[in-house]
Parts: sequence; structure tokens; C-alpha cells
Amino acid sequence: MTSEVAVIAGAGSGLSASLAKLLTREGFRVVLAARDIVKLSPLIAETGAEAIAADVSDPASVDNLFSAVDKVGPLSLAVFNASSRVRGSIADLDPESVKKALLVGAFGGFLVGQQAACRMLARGSGSILFTGATGSVKGFASSAGFAMPKFGLRGLAQSMARELAPKNIHVAHFVIDGGIASADPGRTSTADSPDRWLSPDAIAEAYLAVHRQHRSAWTSELELRPWVENF
Repeated sequence: MTSEVAVIAGAGSGLSASLAKLLTREGFRVVLAARDIVKLSPLIAETGAEAIAADVSDPASVDNLFSAVDKVGPLSLAVFNASSRVRGSIADLDPESVKKALLVGAFGGFLVGQQAACRMLARGSGSILFTGATGSVKGFASSAGFAMPKFGLRGLAQSMARELAPKNIHVAHFVIDGGIASADPGRTSTADSPDRWLSPDAIAEAYLAVHRQHRSAWTSELELRPWVENF
């Protein structure tokens, strides 16, 4: 068991919940960050995690979040799982909505990554993990509002990995290439398509495995997809 401290920015159901539960079972002290922490009440009750209301696109809010994390203990793992999806043809996209998506998905990743890096540099170790998507590597039609922040987040992760790896800080980007299973209608596996959706628990296991990798064989980017997904 461990007494490591982890923060999950952009926490909610699905992957974030699976990760919080796994880390708690493994002995981590977990801090969950979200705009609306009321929705996290069941997860908090189950895991004992601390929840902090935070807007990842706001520097002051992110600073307050990490000040709260400092009170829990030295940070060893930071997961950025926040995003804002905007769909529509390029002619019809609302500029303000696209701006928000960029601020949350790319600028937010920078703010969280910066705060985490500062603490891990002082400590001399740690992992910073960024959640990407198919849109991180492919810009589909009518998805510019999603591809732009995801491409930006991937570039951030690559740059940080090259800068921080020599300083014993592991930075990795995850391409979640497919839909994640949930309780929502149409998001559950069926007998005739058991592998249609990625299991959030399985993804969480991959995140923890990357965090625990030996430094001589660090992963900088990991693609996760069900075999039925086209790529």
C-alpha cells in the first residue's frame, strides 16, 4: 500500500470515478476537482476523497485547488481529465463556445500541468497524466471545436515530457480511441457486441500502471481502444 497523494482535475462519472476508486483501494489520498462537486457526493462517500470546486480554465481557481492539495500532502500524481466538446460545421460554430473549449481543454491542461510540475520539481518525482481522445490525433469533419483543444493538450504533454523526464517527472498522454462505457442508454456492452465500449475500470488500471512504470521504460503516449474500433 501507499500513502501517495493524487489529484484528478475534471472529475466526474466514468473514468474519473473508476480512477478515484482504484487509487483509493491502492492507498492513495485522492483530491477530486470539478466545477460542480455536489454531483460527486456518491463518489466522495464511497472513496473518502476530498472534493474541491475548481474551474480549470481560471488561474486563480487552479492555484486555490493546488493550495488545498498541499494541505493533504506532497503530490505524486496529477490527472487532467477535463474537456469541453463543441460540435458543428466550421461555418456554424459559435466562437465563444470554441473559446471556452480551448480554455478548458488546452489552457486548463497547461494550468494544472504547471502547478503539478512546480510541486513535483520541488519533490524530485511524480507523474502528470493527460487524457486525450481520437480527436487528439485526427481532426474529423465538424469537430474543429474538439480537435483544437485536444491537439493542443497533446502538444503540451509532449513538450512537458521532454522537459521534465530528465528531472524524474513522468508525463504521459493517453489517446482514448473510442467511447467509454457508462450507465447511459446505448453505452453498455451487449452480448452481441461485448467489446463495443472501453471499460473505465480497465482504463484506470492502465493509468496506474503507467504511473508505476520504471524510469528506464517510461511511456510518453498510450493508445487505448477496443479491437472493434477503426484506426
